[in-house]
Amino acid sequence: MSKRALILANGKSPKKEEIIYLMDNGWDFLICADGGANSARKMELVPKVIIGDLDSISPKTKLYFSGKSEFIHLLRQNDTDVEKAIKYLIQHDFHEAILLGGTGNRLDHGFCNIGISLKFYDSLKLYILHRDSFLIPIEGENTFETQIGETISIYGIDKQTYFTSSGLKYALDKSSLPFGVRESTSNEAIKNRVTLTVEKGRGLMVREYKSLKENDYFRNS
Repeated sequence: MSKRALILANGKSPKKEEIIYLMDNGWDFLICADGGANSARKMELVPKVIIGDLDSISPKTKLYFSGKSEFIHLLRQNDTDVEKAIKYLIQHDFHEAILLGGTGNRLDHGFCNIGISLKFYDSLKLYILHRDSFLIPIEGENTFETQIGETISIYGIDKQTYFTSSGLKYALDKSSLPFGVRESTSNEAIKNRVTLTVEKGRGLMVREYKSLKENDYFRNS
């Protein structure tokens, strides 16, 4: 069974019921990246660990979690608080994590966290949940269940990476999707099973969170 975690960052958090749903399906280790602890307190969720330079946590939050959560205060500035949380999970043999609150008012934070999902791919599979969208870093062959009509968007990084699809309305056949040049935004599933193969690199896939829930994607087996 894969070791799974939720990382709650300082951006806009999903609703409490969505976090509870994920925790009930095996994503039951909650770690807060610095100010994410403020959101956890408001939702009355107790993280196992609160990590970062701790400059965004309110005094009220610190007091609330005193004796309940482990605080790890790291002053180094060569990595973000989300990266600190990821490194903690890697050191403790976690395999997958979902980043919550990783997007918000600052576009640079959003870009940074999307890049982090690729940066740590070999050590930890990091997904990002944002409202109705779920970002998945991908490589190799990926086959998954879906509903006909689900919107699936695919993005590459460079010209050397190629994508081939089966079951999508706009088929990809060893197609290059370099960022800023070409993409496969708002593609659509035309079958209940889709295969997406990535050659010579990695890419990003954005799926509908609702469809993933309906297909038990999050259940830890």
